[in-house]
Amino acid sequence: MSDTAAVVTTAREQPPQRTKGTVVVTTVASDSHTWNLVYLQLLIEELGYRVVNLGPCVPDDLLVRECLETRPDLLVISSVNGHGHQDGMRVIRLLRDQPELVAVPAVIGGKLGVTGETDGLAEELTAAGFDAVFPDGADPMTAFRSFVAVLENSALPVGDRSPAVPRITA
Repeated sequence: MSDTAAVVTTAREQPPQRTKGTVVVTTVASDSHTWNLVYLQLLIEELGYRVVNLGPCVPDDLLVRECLETRPDLLVISSVNGHGHQDGMRVIRLLRDQPELVAVPAVIGGKLGVTGETDGLAEELTAAGFDAVFPDGADPMTAFRSFVAVLENSALPVGDRSPAVPRITA
């Protein structure tokens, strides 16, 4: 090989990309939809995070166990079937009952109710322990990106749920 020959490297030869942290993405236990999870995974990876996608219909105890093992920098729960509020209330209580998970930022979004009425649902979910709620609406992805930016700029280590952690009901 001459000195002037171009050296071509493959993706396997590239050093691993540094990430900003780990995000767990899942649905609520009753939701079998996957397209939303794929979309969220791609969006979050684009933002620089490693994503652990647990898939659809994740039982509450499995979600808690995975979060205890992974210790994510953010938990994202998506609902398409309309049971986000009902299932979300149950799972956030289980997560917040774990001392190791009290400080993990957790958000939920999507279709929160089956009747179309969402008045008060986001407020109930944040009062129960979610840091942000993104109901179906005008542009939940812009609100989600803003939340992640505020979270990154707060420079709080996981484990510090001081008032500086954003609380958003988009």
